[in-house]
Amino acid sequence: MFNGFHNPIPPSDAELATQTLNEESSYRFPSFSANDAVTLGLSLRKRFRASSRHAKGKGLVISIQTVAGHTLFSCTVGDLGGISGVGDVSLDSWACLEGMMSVVKRTGHSSYYVEKGMAAMGKTPSQMGIQGDYRICGGAFPVWLENAPCCPIAIVGGYSGSSVDDHHLVVNTVKDYIKKMMKDSNPPPPPPPAAMSPPQRPNVPPSETDRESLVSNKHVFCNSCPDRL
Repeated sequence: MFNGFHNPIPPSDAELATQTLNEESSYRFPSFSANDAVTLGLSLRKRFRASSRHAKGKGLVISIQTVAGHTLFSCTVGDLGGISGVGDVSLDSWACLEGMMSVVKRTGHSSYYVEKGMAAMGKTPSQMGIQGDYRICGGAFPVWLENAPCCPIAIVGGYSGSSVDDHHLVVNTVKDYIKKMMKDSNPPPPPPPAAMSPPQRPNVPPSETDRESLVSNKHVFCNSCPDRL
């Protein structure tokens, strides 16, 4: 029965792929150093720890690497195992994350874009020639520089088992960090200088010479006036 309400139609795989491609074009770093990688990784960890997914017991593995494979940051949010034998993360989590980052190295695009792009075309990884230790799911995002459009220089990756959540977690953290970098590099202009008032003349009593001049001028003025009597 129609009650006047309807659920919004979710975006198609093609629309999600286009959106992700726009994110890759928009979120580009003015510079990227090892210190940036550490700060970005800690921001990613902090954001996940504040999420409802972490409150429900989910864990996350994070890695930031150069495209050459040099690890700049790596950490785990959660425990590998507990008394019950069940942990928030596992050794397989790291294998999945490495497979996602290999997709970025292979294609130059985020793993979420590759996933949605393949789904939009109705292709499988084997049909696209992606075989071996690759993991086609969201969570690995390329680090591009504004002045280097030839290829990404690094990869930011996070894996917790949810493709769309991991992608949004990484992208939003990257977006906010770039915004902070741009704000720090462009400080607000200094306030304009205060208007200077003209100097005031000191209140100095007239000298004897000035008094005599005033008296003389007064006499001249009075002598030039007509007789009013």
